[in-house]
Order: sequence, then structure tokens, then C-alpha cells
Amino acid sequence: MQSEVDNFVYYLILALVTIYFSFKVGNYAKSKGRSFWLNFTASIVISPIPVFIALKFSKFKKFSNRVDEIKEDIKKWIVLIVLFFLPVTFLLFLYPSKHNYETLDVIKHDIPELKGFTTIDNDSVVFEGKISIVAFLGSNPMYDATLALNLKELIYDKFLGFKNFQVLALVPNSAKDQTQELSKELNAYVPMEYWKFAFGSNDNIIKLYSSLKISKPLKSNLSSSSIFIIDKERSQRGRLDDRTKKEIETNFPAYSLNSYNVLEVSELKNKMSDDIRILFTEYRQKRKGNFNSTTRRANDLLK
Repeated sequence: MQSEVDNFVYYLILALVTIYFSFKVGNYAKSKGRSFWLNFTASIVISPIPVFIALKFSKFKKFSNRVDEIKEDIKKWIVLIVLFFLPVTFLLFLYPSKHNYETLDVIKHDIPELKGFTTIDNDSVVFEGKISIVAFLGSNPMYDATLALNLKELIYDKFLGFKNFQVLALVPNSAKDQTQELSKELNAYVPMEYWKFAFGSNDNIIKLYSSLKISKPLKSNLSSSSIFIIDKERSQRGRLDDRTKKEIETNFPAYSLNSYNVLEVSELKNKMSDDIRILFTEYRQKRKGNFNSTTRRANDLLK
């Protein structure tokens, strides 16, 4: 139904634009002693632009004597047409588009709330009500500083200031000194207001990591190159079907994307950034009351 309405609006705008310019061409023809209706009808059938150009060329017996005038007129019309058609073309692209969007798939429900984790100032941290990016920096965060630096530059800096957004970097209690050193390096240019180092026991870190749907085990130093998206309802988000268009066309078996590799720059830029934007759009639509909980990716897997 929505597609039919979009198509109707698209063709209506196209018809109105054609009629408007055909009317202008007809008036121009009339001012030069030509038939209004003949040129108006010709513009409707052919297109206003070629009919107008034909009129301009045909009014001179000696073309070579009036080249400058023709050029000047054509320039004026080109400027007017460009100024008019650019916004109209933009609108025509918007109208036929479907306003339904793919929500970010739920990979796993009911991720346990954070317990036993505190910041350097002994403040508690929670998942509930926050869009959280969770990273496991391990017991040697300065040694694996690339994990934190990539996360900051490619994800945190992009979404800095978004409502209810936070990055939670989980670190063992034993690594507080190294973490303070890393924090100074990250805070060198912009205060990390929405970035929180959460300290907990080794057992709590292992327990939280195990509660996630994961593809790679946690390293012995409690670090991981995998980072995760947890929504406001404590659900892990990702992609149930991460196939490329080519893989879908060749009926390649579906595979999921449960986490994002912080060491893969292209994955953070091309996948994780897009997925976080989709999640923010989902919550924005929820606030407006326009949210549809179905996702096309999930539906495609059921076919």
C-alpha cells in the first residue's frame, strides 16, 4: 500500500512539472507569433526542453548572425532548469523510497545487568537504559592500547554526545594503574565523558563475557578484540544475516555477526557505525510512535 502511494505521488509530481514547463514553452511560442496549443501539446508529448530549443533555433533565418543571442538564452534557461530540477529531483528520490527501515537484529535477550563493576571513582555502571558499546581490555590495557584507540577514534568520537550512549571498557581490578595511564592518553584532546572504565574481579569479567553470544573465547589476560552492542533493554544486538549481496544471490548459507572486531578498521567503519546509527534511529522512531518491531533480515531467514 505504501509503495502504491509513493508511486502515485512520484508520477503526480512528474506530471505537474511537465505541464508547468510545457505551459511556459507554449507562452514563449505565442509571444513569437507561434501556436500556443501546438507547442504546448508537442511539449507534453516530446518534452519541454527539446521543443523550446527547436523554437529558439527556428526563429532565425540566418543562424550565424544570432549565435550570441541563442547562447545567452540557453544559458539562462539552463540555470533556471538546474535551480528548479535539483530540489525537485531530490524530492523525487525521496518520495518513491520506502520509509521502512531494517531494525538492528536482537542476537540475544536478557544479558545480565552489571554487578560488581565500578568506575575509578567507585561509581556503579549499568546497561539498563543505555546504548552500550562493551569492550574487554584485559589486564594489560596499555600493551593492547590499539583496542582502546581504535574504539575511541572510529566509534566513540562519531557518537560522542548522543543521548544515553556510553562506552564501557571492562578491566580487572589489578590493572587500575595501567588504566589510569591509558585514560590520560585518551583524554589528551577531548574529555571522555561518555567513556567509562569499569573495574571488576576476574570472575565477574569472565561471567559477563560468557553471558554474551560469542564466537571467540576470552584471552588468558581477559582481553578480546571483539566488542559488543548492548541496547537499553539489555539485549545484545548485531546481524542475524551478515551475507553480502553477492553471497545472497548465490544462495550462500546465512551467517550472523554477533560482535565486531575492533582491530578491523573496515568492519568498524562500514558495519558497526551503520548498525549503531540504525539502533539510534530505532529508539528515535519509538519515541515518535512510528516503530515497527519486525526486521526484514530476520524475516528473510524464515523464508
